[in-house]
Amino acid sequence: MVDTSSGEVLAQSVEVASRDISMWGLFLHADFFVQAIILVLIFASFWCWSIIFSKTTQLGKIQKQSKAFETAFWSGHSLDDLYKDIRYKAQDPLARMFVSVMQEWTEYAKTATQDEGKRQNFLDRIDRVLANRVTVEMEQLEDHIGFLATVGSSAPFVGLLGTVWGIMHSFQSIAASKNTSLAVVAPGIAEALFATALGLIAAIPAVMAYNKISSRLGKYAMTLENLSNELHTLMSRKIYGS
Repeated sequence: MVDTSSGEVLAQSVEVASRDISMWGLFLHADFFVQAIILVLIFASFWCWSIIFSKTTQLGKIQKQSKAFETAFWSGHSLDDLYKDIRYKAQDPLARMFVSVMQEWTEYAKTATQDEGKRQNFLDRIDRVLANRVTVEMEQLEDHIGFLATVGSSAPFVGLLGTVWGIMHSFQSIAASKNTSLAVVAPGIAEALFATALGLIAAIPAVMAYNKISSRLGKYAMTLENLSNELHTLMSRKIYGS
């Protein structure tokens, strides 16, 4: 009887060794579950970069507009004149906050009174308007930023899940073929590790961008708070004539 087992093993080794180990080849030969994880990580990475470019551009534009508004606001010119100039074209959060407060002041000035209760009610309303504007503007600026944090913290573990699953699948194939040569093991291990690599590729830029953008948003939030305090002080001076 001719022993064909060694020939079959050799043929299988040659077949596995000749497998395409490019990124596309690794994806095509990966287990279905690993392929799904790879697709999820690729989508997450593209979406993260979309958010990064979008937010970076948005913040750059807003900071430029806000700087122009602050220059006009602190120029010493009449607030009423500034309000007339920008009331219909306020584009940045600082300008929109200013316009909201001046709208309240314009309505109050029509029926200005010496009644202390009404003055206090006006200041309370100004505080609510300011707090609402800060909340609304920051919520809009922070939109989608949480996705970067989610990807940054979870993508490595998702990739690791794909790696563990892929290695288990490789060992099952090894057990079935009874061939432990490096030529047989290497492609399956490479397919599994590919998922981990993609997880890191998605996570690292997401974490770095999240930290950078969060820092810029934190500074801008302080700018909004400072303007809010200043507007409250100005309205107090206006109604008390000091």
